[in-house]
Amino acid sequence: MKELSKDLNGPNKWTTALFVIYLIALVWILLLKLGVQFSYMENRNTNFIPFNEPIFLTAENMLNALIFVPPGIYTGVLFSRWIFGKKLCFLFLLSLLVEGLQYILRIGAFDVTDLITNTSGGLIGLLVFSGLEMVCQNRFWAQKFINILAVPATALLILILVLLKMNLLPVRYQ
Repeated sequence: MKELSKDLNGPNKWTTALFVIYLIALVWILLLKLGVQFSYMENRNTNFIPFNEPIFLTAENMLNALIFVPPGIYTGVLFSRWIFGKKLCFLFLLSLLVEGLQYILRIGAFDVTDLITNTSGGLIGLLVFSGLEMVCQNRFWAQKFINILAVPATALLILILVLLKMNLLPVRYQ
């Protein structure tokens, strides 16, 4: 048993570092808005009616879910001793924190739809890691696989964010 905990120490450090880097990117994207001041930031808006738009699956809703898939995967990896409900509650509270800070800091709206889609993305991430664990039949190998995929994905995310900030991509967010 002691050997197994030694073996998991390296991957846990990598996974924790990758999770922290992702959280920093998430804060930069969702809370700091990539350092751009948008015109809507002066107003504090709230929406307590979920999916009040006529189109149920908008691109924004899908992107909100997608951006919370990695935290769901990392939660599944790093908090293995937690029951599933506690992991899901953590993801909900993370989403609630982001939405609440957007409202408090006047950098976005508090939107129940975002809360639902963010948490759904986290749930998808939890399920992805659970499925990967079942396929690998070993938590250690599933975690190593996640780390191997996450290192280049994190590097690509940082590169895209830097290029976007420097206006070197054909996509404009301003």
